[in-house]
Amino acid sequence: MNFPLYIAQRYIFSSSKNNAINIINRIASVGIIVGAMALFVVLSVFSGLKVFSLSFSNDIDPDLKVSSTLGKSFLVSPSQENQIKQIEGIASYSKIIEERVLFTFNGKQEVTWLKGIDSSYTKVNAIKKKIYTGDWLEKDTYQVVVGYGTAVEFSMGILDFKNQLEVLAPKPGKGNIENPAEAFNKEVIIPVGVYAISEELDSKYVFADLGLAQELLEYKPTQISGIEIKMNKNADEKAIVNKLQTIFNNKITVKNRAQLNESLYKMLNTENLAVYLIFTLVIIIALFNLVGALIMMILDKKGNLKTLLNLGTDIKDLRKIFLLQGTLLSVFGGIIGLTLGIAIVLLQQHFELIMITPTLAYPVDFTIENVLIVFATIVSLGFIASLIASSRVSKKLLD
Repeated sequence: MNFPLYIAQRYIFSSSKNNAINIINRIASVGIIVGAMALFVVLSVFSGLKVFSLSFSNDIDPDLKVSSTLGKSFLVSPSQENQIKQIEGIASYSKIIEERVLFTFNGKQEVTWLKGIDSSYTKVNAIKKKIYTGDWLEKDTYQVVVGYGTAVEFSMGILDFKNQLEVLAPKPGKGNIENPAEAFNKEVIIPVGVYAISEELDSKYVFADLGLAQELLEYKPTQISGIEIKMNKNADEKAIVNKLQTIFNNKITVKNRAQLNESLYKMLNTENLAVYLIFTLVIIIALFNLVGALIMMILDKKGNLKTLLNLGTDIKDLRKIFLLQGTLLSVFGGIIGLTLGIAIVLLQQHFELIMITPTLAYPVDFTIENVLIVFATIVSLGFIASLIASSRVSKKLLD
């Protein structure tokens, strides 16, 4: 057996004759355990908040979104559609048109996005599950589905035949406008449903049939502003993007969910990093106890160390004893702390012990990534603390 490791294990599991040193060792061990547990729980909470925050946009955002790099719209030929269908990894796709237009209802006005969709849209997005009241729109009709925020802004219900919801879009073209009434294409539309996702998204879109959007914006039958794609599980995103670029001669931009919500992802990742660094600083402060405990142990075992030195043990091996002792304490403390942290997170996930509202539990998310991050942090910092403490062993000290 490795001699320094054998002595380090003996020192960990044996008590000192000096009761104060035993107390200091226990405090150091508790500090490591509590630090590991707290760091894991906090990271799991912020992972849960990240998943919870992104769940709203995931209901309305596709896995991949294709848009033109040369303008607002592009043409999709039947042959290109057939090539898209043959791409391995694509479960379904939907052609869309997005444009900011003016909606008017009962004397009120609001400028927001009209989103024209085809019949495959509900296969790509889970928006149909978010219908708050009413039904989803039917193909080739003037029906629309509005957001809850828009419905509240207009004080509007569904299937209101007394008051007309109108949509106005600027006519394409150049030159001066002589008659403002002729500057817009106008259609009367029928709200048949209201969706509710989040406060921000509930006023973002009014969903309509793709044909209605093409008619309103004077688009050609093959002219669209984007394609939204749902991928199969474990599909090769990079390969799909490369094939799409080939089909459209590199005249398109393809974005995934993270790129579509770049600012949101950046904010959530920054918050996670900030919390991690703050709690790592707390653990560093707690590990000063480990440094102190090891130094006290060195002084307590000074006589034994002097004997080992006289028997021919190198100073390097004597230092390694306390380096291994502190590292092993960090490993055991990290394992115990992680076990407690995992138990707390799993209990919250399954039994919803802490609630934000009577119907919403505090979100947490258990991930192996967080387990590895916490364990690596504890062991790395514990090793550094042990290295600092073990460097106190010297011939001068033992003389």
